[in-house]
Amino acid sequence: MLRTRLYADPTGVFVHNLVLESCRRFGQKTAVVDTSCGRRLAYAEYGALVESLGHGLLKAGLQPGEVVGIFLPNSWEFCIAYHAITLAGGTPTLLNPSYRDREVHHQLANSGAAMLISDGPQLEGVHLGDLPSLRRVYATRQPHSGAENFRDLLNATPRPLPEPGAAADQTLGALPYSSGTTGLPKGVMLSHTNLVANVFQFLAPNTTELKHDDTVLSILPLYHIYGLNVVLNPVLVLGATLILMPRFNVPEILKRLVSDGVSMMPLVPPAINGLCQAAEQGLFPKQHSLRWVKSGAAPLAAELARRFTTLTGALVMQGYGMTEASPVTHVGYITPELYRPESIGRPVAQTDCRVLDLNDSEVAIGEPGELVMRGPQFMLGYWKEPQATAAVLRDGWYWSGDVVSRDVQDFYMVLDRRKEMIKYKGFPVAPAEVEGVLLEHPAVRDCGVVARPDAEAGEIPCAFIVLRAGVAASPELEKEICGFVGERLTSYKQPREIRFVEAVPRTPSGKILRRELRQALE
Repeated sequence: MLRTRLYADPTGVFVHNLVLESCRRFGQKTAVVDTSCGRRLAYAEYGALVESLGHGLLKAGLQPGEVVGIFLPNSWEFCIAYHAITLAGGTPTLLNPSYRDREVHHQLANSGAAMLISDGPQLEGVHLGDLPSLRRVYATRQPHSGAENFRDLLNATPRPLPEPGAAADQTLGALPYSSGTTGLPKGVMLSHTNLVANVFQFLAPNTTELKHDDTVLSILPLYHIYGLNVVLNPVLVLGATLILMPRFNVPEILKRLVSDGVSMMPLVPPAINGLCQAAEQGLFPKQHSLRWVKSGAAPLAAELARRFTTLTGALVMQGYGMTEASPVTHVGYITPELYRPESIGRPVAQTDCRVLDLNDSEVAIGEPGELVMRGPQFMLGYWKEPQATAAVLRDGWYWSGDVVSRDVQDFYMVLDRRKEMIKYKGFPVAPAEVEGVLLEHPAVRDCGVVARPDAEAGEIPCAFIVLRAGVAASPELEKEICGFVGERLTSYKQPREIRFVEAVPRTPSGKILRRELRQALE
């Protein structure tokens, strides 16, 4: 089951051309179902809309290389806008639809966006007047003062599309911004070759089992690289069908599993946990076609994967990556002989990996170290951030900052972020490892672990725990949970303090916002 070949050769291929080729091949097959409005787009219609919007953007004055912001929830308009912007020679920058004025302003100002495609409700409370580069703003469904009608862009007279000003490996296909769990978000410059290579790595032999006849249900936000290049682009390249939901809605998901014959879902661990709870209440449909789910964006506890499969019958493939890698670098398997959902799996094709200690020396098999990688999917660099780029891209290798270990079969385990490791009396404690054990306790619904400064130990692990419905917090339960971890991990890894909370703060992609937990300790 070696991974050596790509799905196809990415050399010189632009993302929009790849998608438009599918639109020509698959004609009347359903490409996208937008559950927010009920609209279904066949491939031929999808391609026609992309080309119409591309012409409209050119008529509106878009110049080669200019940045266009997309500030929308999951919708058919988001999809065609993304592919039309690159078709017209522009660079899409993708904004989190939950952003407020300050965050929107930072990304549009930093990227120098010339245009913005959004909608009336999204633009409420957002002030765009002091952005000198921003020339035009469009609203898709509901009007907003100062915004033009998006539909006018779809009625432009066809005109010659520009020839690419540079090769695919030097032309930006997306400018997403990193999640910003530390500091302000940074623009990640992903070329068309980066994106296409990663799609072809994800679809390559012995990698994933996504197929042409799949129906994929996605709650993942398209502004995030996971939704964009692990879902939207691969599904359209294959000619499969994508059902888009704007948010995680358990009743709607359970209904769609049956009504639309969903065969695959990309998820994040909190969503898997939510579906497990629905299954435990007897709500998960018995007659479904779901074969497997892909888990990513945050560490997946082994117990959660096992619980999901036991309750639903669907297998779980864990993967790993980052925005800077377009995003996939590792994925697991769902074939029985290699099924290990607790692992992020093996590297995808053409991805070299090293595991290094603090002295940048290779560690022994089974020992922890920082994951350092290279491959065709890695970014060109950070937008206007040469120092930040130099800090993570060195001699062609990307320094992830993640602590991993690997075994003799080249399966990788993510232990934690290097900078988030807790030092208890000099012993390293990986929060993700402790969280994985905590989630096995029957009273724990969700959790997050951070370091609290301690005069004697230096740092101690402090756990923030969300209890399951009907379970009451008590000193006795706190002691029981600490002992539960102590029975399963070495003594210095067990929490020395537990705080029961209503929710664990997370990014939209599911990563724990540890800085907020640390602030709660102050």
